[in-house]
Amino acid sequence: TNFEKFNAFRWQHLLNQINGNFVEITDQHINKIKLTDLHFIEQQKQIIVQNTMQFLYGFPANNVLLTGSRGCGKSSLVHALLNEFAAQNLRFVEIDKNDLGDLPIVIQILSKAKNNLRFIIFCDDLSFDADDNRYKALKSLLDGSMAMPPENILIYATSNHRHLMPDYFSDNNAVQKDTNYYSQNDEIHRNETVDEKISLSDRFGIWLPFYNFDQSEFLGIVNYWLNFYNIEKAIIEDEQTILSALQWATQRGSRSGRTAKQFAKDFAGKYLLAKKLQTQK
Repeated sequence: TNFEKFNAFRWQHLLNQINGNFVEITDQHINKIKLTDLHFIEQQKQIIVQNTMQFLYGFPANNVLLTGSRGCGKSSLVHALLNEFAAQNLRFVEIDKNDLGDLPIVIQILSKAKNNLRFIIFCDDLSFDADDNRYKALKSLLDGSMAMPPENILIYATSNHRHLMPDYFSDNNAVQKDTNYYSQNDEIHRNETVDEKISLSDRFGIWLPFYNFDQSEFLGIVNYWLNFYNIEKAIIEDEQTILSALQWATQRGSRSGRTAKQFAKDFAGKYLLAKKLQTQK
């Protein structure tokens, strides 16, 4: 694998085999999002940039878990790190949560990379079902295996769930003393089950929470992207444009950065096409 030539890779598990391979992601297919494109998440940016710089300079750094509302910049922030630091020997490897069982193989290969390359293994939308055992491979590699993780590798992951595994109201129920209460599936040591569920997220040294934006922040992001698409200031600030943006967010039930950018794309595309067709008449 040419880790020197390419900046990003996707681990591809090979069916019916015990291993896989690295698929190069060419520059034209890499998400071009920049840190300056991301707004109203300044604290999250500062923390993850600081941690990543520590990692790149060979100082102690933590694995990072980004959690919270959908579309508010978790994945974009991680992608922006590659565009910011690729020239400083940072490389990204995306791995699907279904392929986490391959992590030992992936890490073994990356640990032998030359030229002082440093790798962030990125798993997007990480979560596990209650009976899913794949999390154990990740849990062990984060912090729990007898073998220390290689110093040139960190794991960054995003999730909509703080604890990565489902929580149930029954997890908080006190164990009842009436023996007639017990059923075949009742657990005697329920606290141990709860500890098991949260112990995976505990192994990430840094947690970064994300939230939906308020109306002012949402409109600020809309304005940024409309300006990015070269829409005139008067159009951006027009009351009808603002109303359309708010209706777009209401219809989708989210004032997220993703929703704001999607509106800007739709609005700018329609506006610019109409303008072009008008000039052709």
